[in-house]
Amino acid sequence: MSQQKRFSRRDMVAIGAAAAATAAVTAMRSEAAVVRTDVSALPPYGNGTIPPGIRSRMIDKVNGMNVHILESGFETAGRPLVVLIHGFPELAYSWRKVMLPLAGAGYHVIAPDQRGYGRTTGWDDSYDADPDQFRILNMVRDTEALVFALGYRQVALLAGHDAGAPVASWAALIRPDIFRKVAILSSPFEGPPSLPFNTANGAAPPPRPISDDELDAELAKLDPPRKYYQNYQRTRGANDDMLHAPQGLHNFFRAYYFYKSADYAGNKPHPLKARTAEEMAQIPHYYVMLKDRGMAENVAPLMPGPDYIANCKWLSEPEVQVYATEYARTGFTGALQGYRVRRGGDPKSIAGMLTFSGRAIDIPSMYIAGKSDWGVYQTPGAVDKMRKTACTNMVGFHLVDGAGHWVQQEQPQQVSTLMTDFLRTKT
Repeated sequence: MSQQKRFSRRDMVAIGAAAAATAAVTAMRSEAAVVRTDVSALPPYGNGTIPPGIRSRMIDKVNGMNVHILESGFETAGRPLVVLIHGFPELAYSWRKVMLPLAGAGYHVIAPDQRGYGRTTGWDDSYDADPDQFRILNMVRDTEALVFALGYRQVALLAGHDAGAPVASWAALIRPDIFRKVAILSSPFEGPPSLPFNTANGAAPPPRPISDDELDAELAKLDPPRKYYQNYQRTRGANDDMLHAPQGLHNFFRAYYFYKSADYAGNKPHPLKARTAEEMAQIPHYYVMLKDRGMAENVAPLMPGPDYIANCKWLSEPEVQVYATEYARTGFTGALQGYRVRRGGDPKSIAGMLTFSGRAIDIPSMYIAGKSDWGVYQTPGAVDKMRKTACTNMVGFHLVDGAGHWVQQEQPQQVSTLMTDFLRTKT
């Protein structure tokens, strides 16, 4: 029989002091990782490429952060609010081409740098950051808190592109009293995960979907071996791979944006039959990557030539440099947290989402993507789920000619018109 160890008061004090010291060190590390950039000391946002009529400003104390926004239509009080949420690897800057047309239609338009991006501060930029701050419910709170900070209780239109699409979609599902219409760009919304139904009466539980890890294992067997980009984006090395791209950060962005645009002739998206390695292998290397290369190496062979760069109307060299400048300062780690906790199979994230199992987006919704955007089909069946069950009042489904993944930058006039018409439609 073992003898129970007895602690003296001195032992207990020592143990308590050690625990307190450990907690203090942990807190100091966490505090040190929180981004607290003095934004006022930075050069003007956009390197002189922001159109007149759009201003850059900070909104303090928004769900624990100081949020940087671009803003248009602010001159007249009382206008209905439009909120635009950007994707990865982007910024509020990605909406610059549609903001003035929306403001011209009579709206107050804002585009924030999301948590983890750009000049928004107050988030933890370490790889091992507390993931709760980046989970979908907190990202919805970020948007809600920003709306309230600006003195609004309702939003006429919330739009989200790419990684901003799930934030906008979940906000519309959870708070339809605030967000009255939603535009989903590029990334279809499948709805909340499903809880098993009627199993007590003998119904079969829903089949378990293939996980990203299982998909990766199958992709690795292909010739040449491949891997799924969302799994790669979750890795510790993804930040350094892109931030310190061998071709340089500016050229990384140029190649990446070209590769996913309609200008790359190899983008010929179509529905896939299933989420199998053989079907997924039809997708270009920016989504289904060559296994032995990081993203910077995967996109490097697609670097466009000098003639294309000199004549690219939708993304000039000074505009590319805006992204390179901001990401050179912040890195990619905070932005990549979304892949770790909002996409894929993170158990705690799924548990939070399951709270809303069976709910749908019932407010008027619209989907916009480029006709050359593989983002529409990279998750087989997602578009059908969005149109049939996840959105019960989808009034528009638009695949825009002459656009790939960066639809609001490649074809801003068409996107502006679609959004304006949607805002004016009484539904």
